[in-house]
Amino acid sequence: MTDGAAWAAELESVFARVAGRFARADLRWRMRDYLRGLLAPVARKNGWQLAEYAGHRSPDGFQRLLNSSVWDADEIRDDVRDYVAGKLGPGGVLILDDTGFIKKGTTSAGVGRQYTGTSGKIDNCQIGVFAAYATEHGRALVDRELYLPKAWTSDRERCRAAKIPDERGFATKGELAKSIVIRTLAAGLPAQWVTADEAYGQEWKFRRLLEELGVGYVVAVPKSQQVKSLAGSWRIDELIRQAPEDAWQRLSCGNGAKGPRRYDWASARLPAISFFDGDEPTHHRWVLARRSLTRPDEIAYYFAYAPVVCTVADLARVAGMRWTIEECFQAAKNECGLDEYEVRRYVGWYRHVTLAMLAHAFLAGLAADASKGAAETTSPAEPSHSPWRRSAGSWNISCPTEHHTAIHEITH
Repeated sequence: MTDGAAWAAELESVFARVAGRFARADLRWRMRDYLRGLLAPVARKNGWQLAEYAGHRSPDGFQRLLNSSVWDADEIRDDVRDYVAGKLGPGGVLILDDTGFIKKGTTSAGVGRQYTGTSGKIDNCQIGVFAAYATEHGRALVDRELYLPKAWTSDRERCRAAKIPDERGFATKGELAKSIVIRTLAAGLPAQWVTADEAYGQEWKFRRLLEELGVGYVVAVPKSQQVKSLAGSWRIDELIRQAPEDAWQRLSCGNGAKGPRRYDWASARLPAISFFDGDEPTHHRWVLARRSLTRPDEIAYYFAYAPVVCTVADLARVAGMRWTIEECFQAAKNECGLDEYEVRRYVGWYRHVTLAMLAHAFLAGLAADASKGAAETTSPAEPSHSPWRRSAGSWNISCPTEHHTAIHEITH
């Protein structure tokens, strides 16, 4: 009974937080019914079943809520972000990733045959680029953008039929991710780190944006990624292969379902770039590799940018947080109907997805409150040609000069 009362009270506080975004009382009540349906044990959270759960005669009211009523989904998105930040607290990690929504037909905004990790193949789907925020208290989705392939943005008549604004042009997934990062940090989300998979991490402009914003990052990169300095140029897998064995250390990157997730990690600091970093850098750049204990041939590679006081254990922890957005996708789809919409128009996608994010944020907030309540109760010789050098207890990539300013010699 106590848990039920707390659940109901928290849900009312969520309703109160967003009620002012709906000018009319009937829209506010319809939004409440829709959100309750997304949280309910409904077999499939489509229009008819949500309407039946709410006691409506037909899904027409919910269709109007998503397609034609006057309200701004971006304002609800801002409320979701602020609610999550308040529940999960400061010092967290912002995670960028995309997910697919398998669809039939050709009229849903942005739909097309494209690769999605949801099915692991090229499929007829929509792709959404999302951001999640994670701390020790939990994780939740905080932002979203619909990816529109060039086949859509080059056909303005098709875009107008799906109610896509004329000003919405083509943007890569990386560009959408950058706009999300800028927006969330400018709005005050208290993230200290950003992480993303190699689709985003391999883009130099994405990494440089994060450096300019003063936020640390640990981003995955492909094994073919080039690492450049005045000392030379290597593929990152070739560079890591030259690492001496004592450059590897066993660390946990966080807890999983079966306890700590332990891997062997190798890392080296890269030379500073005085053109970007000044004479007294506040951050170091790193190369990082994660090796499976049971399958040593499985190695993942990363670039990192971290405050000078950070340790390799800190970098490993941030790298391990990247998987939390996958947990968010799974929970939001399985529990809040993130992918069970029937809308085809651009505005309908944003409205449904944002309300599903709100429902998921509510569940994450309950879990965070529960977790807070529970809490209250000698070096070997190395080959002379190797770029790896030990200095001050850590490994570094050697460079013949301490400072270099040429832009074409950017470290990575």
